[in-house]
Amino acid sequence: MFVLAATGLLDGRGATTHWRYTAELAERFPNILVDPDVLYVDSGQLITSAGSAAGIDACLHLVARDFGTQVANSVARRLVMSPQRTGGQAQFIPTPVSPTPRSDLSRVMQWARERLHEPLEVRELASEAAMSERTFLRRFTEATGMPPKAWLQHERLGRARELLESTNQNTDQIAQHCGYRSVESFRVAFRGVVGVPPSVYRERFGRESKAIF
Repeated sequence: MFVLAATGLLDGRGATTHWRYTAELAERFPNILVDPDVLYVDSGQLITSAGSAAGIDACLHLVARDFGTQVANSVARRLVMSPQRTGGQAQFIPTPVSPTPRSDLSRVMQWARERLHEPLEVRELASEAAMSERTFLRRFTEATGMPPKAWLQHERLGRARELLESTNQNTDQIAQHCGYRSVESFRVAFRGVVGVPPSVYRERFGRESKAIF
């Protein structure tokens, strides 16, 4: 990573590396926009990751970018790993062990995944976990590397990508199915994270486009 940085190719671009070395990278190469939390950064032709395992995450991201999430999911299953890990590398930085069993949060996360079409609020998730909202926010962020609202956005957009690839539902229907209050807010969120509008994503990765391959 430091060799690549020394070439100047990353100047003005976003990048990451292992959490042990992000501070040093940022100090030695101030022209690079170092993100210390994420697992990888896609800067177009250059993709940097936060270590060897995160390199696999970056590779799966490339597969999804070029061939869609269904193909990436198939590759991930062959590798016996999660198709897209939630959260950033902050979750791997040593912290005191939480007294809350991880399975408790896993149960709540699955509960939320089954209700993505509903306008879920953090207080509802906290109630399902039998915690105060403040305690739930802290423990959820410690466990996943992101706050609940960001995690819900991640899950909703993941579901939206699957629906765009595998169904003929229109954008309004997908927005409702994924819990967005308006189709416009869905389009803005989708484009902000995925990089293209839902319609363009469907053209690239939908059923009809797959017939081309």
